[in-house]
Amino acid sequence: MWRVWCWIVAGVACAGVTLGGWSLDGWAGAEAAHAAGDAAHTGPPAFLLQLTLLLGVSALAAYLSFRLGLIPIIGFLVAGVLAGPGALGLIRDQELIAAASEVGVMLLLFTIGIEFSLERLQRISRLIFLGGGLQVGLTVAAVTGALAAFGVGWQSAVFTGCLIALSSTAIVMRVLAERGQTGARTGQVALGILIFQDLAVVLMVLLVPMLAGQGGGVAGVALALAKAAGIIVFVLVAARRLVPPIMEVVARTCSNEIFLLTVVALCFGTASLTAAAGVSLALGAFLAGLLVSESRYGMQALGEILPLQILFSAAFFLSVGLQLDLGFLIRNLPTVLGVVLLMAVLKALVTGASVRLLGERAAIALPVALLTAQVGEFSFVLAGTGQALGLSFAGLGERGTQIFIAATVLLMGLTPAVAALAGPLATAGARWPGGKKREAVAAHTAAPPAEAEAHSALPVAGRVVFAGYGPHARLAARALSRAGLPYSVITRSPDGASELTGRGAPVLIADYTRAGLLRELNLASARALVIADDDPEMTERAVSVARTVAPDLDILTHADTPAALMQLQALGARHVLTPRREIAAGLLDLLTSEHLTRAEIARHLADRPAVSLSAEQQAQCDHAHANAGPITPEADACLECIASGDTWVHLRTCMTCGHVGCCDSSKNKHATRHARTQDHPVIRSAEPGETWAYCFEHGWTK
Repeated sequence: MWRVWCWIVAGVACAGVTLGGWSLDGWAGAEAAHAAGDAAHTGPPAFLLQLTLLLGVSALAAYLSFRLGLIPIIGFLVAGVLAGPGALGLIRDQELIAAASEVGVMLLLFTIGIEFSLERLQRISRLIFLGGGLQVGLTVAAVTGALAAFGVGWQSAVFTGCLIALSSTAIVMRVLAERGQTGARTGQVALGILIFQDLAVVLMVLLVPMLAGQGGGVAGVALALAKAAGIIVFVLVAARRLVPPIMEVVARTCSNEIFLLTVVALCFGTASLTAAAGVSLALGAFLAGLLVSESRYGMQALGEILPLQILFSAAFFLSVGLQLDLGFLIRNLPTVLGVVLLMAVLKALVTGASVRLLGERAAIALPVALLTAQVGEFSFVLAGTGQALGLSFAGLGERGTQIFIAATVLLMGLTPAVAALAGPLATAGARWPGGKKREAVAAHTAAPPAEAEAHSALPVAGRVVFAGYGPHARLAARALSRAGLPYSVITRSPDGASELTGRGAPVLIADYTRAGLLRELNLASARALVIADDDPEMTERAVSVARTVAPDLDILTHADTPAALMQLQALGARHVLTPRREIAAGLLDLLTSEHLTRAEIARHLADRPAVSLSAEQQAQCDHAHANAGPITPEADACLECIASGDTWVHLRTCMTCGHVGCCDSSKNKHATRHARTQDHPVIRSAEPGETWAYCFEHGWTK
């Protein structure tokens, strides 16, 4: 273990010394030349060097964390400590890091908001307001009482309680995601408490000036709260009324650039609006995520924004590490460790008691208590506000602020290890006298667990998954339906998604070239992946990403040329069909070869209900007798519309040959065109429940 951290030190140091041939003295010289307006300056700008170091250190920390089996957040914290002014002093532009970290917090809360819709949050409202309210209220009360007993002024005591009451949403959600517990009951209870903490930040920010003797008193706070509540209500109304239509218009452009710009503008715009009303930027970004989640493009937005969120979140946690002074930590190590222990034990006990008061079992309360037994990122914001107004941690002044920063960074870094103690502690508890009996009684008497929240955005396991829904995917999907094989579709086309939704088929609007999305959907559990995109470049990218995410999955696609076929096979596609018309039959052969023969498949596909004309209809004209039927429709779709990438309105069946085409309400009018071209005068409605027929020559219908 110690060798790896030595590598971090060496790597960061080497990056700083050798980057572009610049030394620390070189940076200082470059900054001086820039400040003097040196027109002959040819080196990179100072901010670019700092930004490059930020990215390089982040990448190195993430890689080494992966090698150690740690979540990247911990690596970012450690790298920030080592690269900060208290150690190697490589990253010194605090304003740049602060700006990047603030964006990181916004994007983090934005992605969390997308994943939790208003409806879903409503289902856990009891966890948010009762569970979170108990946790925050009891923590502030316990800390205030304890510090007041030791002679600390009540203002500093309440301020300290507010600092300790908050936990890190980013770290807790990341740990839960790593363990696949975000949708489990533990994840839902933890999320409810964390959301209330984020909401409580609004009140705490307004409360801090009052504790310092400023802020306009109770009336000022009431006015600020009313303004903040008005903004939140406006945002929530916009979630239902304004954002979905806007997202529809943008999505129909099928432009990733326009979609990404719109999503980022929505995130930053909502955050700025809420900040203007006195609400935190982070909470505004969370509300913006809820706005997007109310449209059907939430997963697509998540896929587009996730790379930016990862980048800026790294900057945030690096900035947290930069604030730790290693020299101060070493000189005051016993004090800092004591504060770490006190804060962790206090928060774990209070959170555990709050969860138990909700009626949850100890098996839920214990992991939630350990997960939230640290201090969160918003506490740094609150601490800075309080310090500017003369308040400090435990009333200890500047020294108290340094103790708080050191203890918080250590607690953040220890969160995964502390959370991992839940299993062993639960096992040990069951071995105590009466432990197994209590466990059995709890299992029988506990309230039935809430409805499982764990769900995938799209059912994938055991299904054929279509990436893209062009004409050939439509044919193949309908062939699967007739063969009784389940499928799901990922598409970027709003029209295709609407068509599938109308048929009751599972569909997700998203970019299927995003590895993170495919992992979240658990693509590896699918029966096969059909990549039926008409864009060869998108097809190649989708094959490459899917093969990385699911190495053993059957991937089927099509190619127009021998060169394209060889390229797709080299990327990992196991079944490349050409020409295109073979994709539906080839897919059925691949999926059903173990159960059905080819002849049986053909019979199944041909098993459509025959149609005929009634006696009354046959009596309308002379040639109707020759078209009495029964006639078997050739398809349950307008194949000509599918081949050209168009959609149809209604279907009509030719009563001479069984041809199926679209009606005159569509732009193509394939049914009428066929009747006039082939001189087949009689057609019949192919819509469910309709029995009318029409003769082009005699114009009768019934």
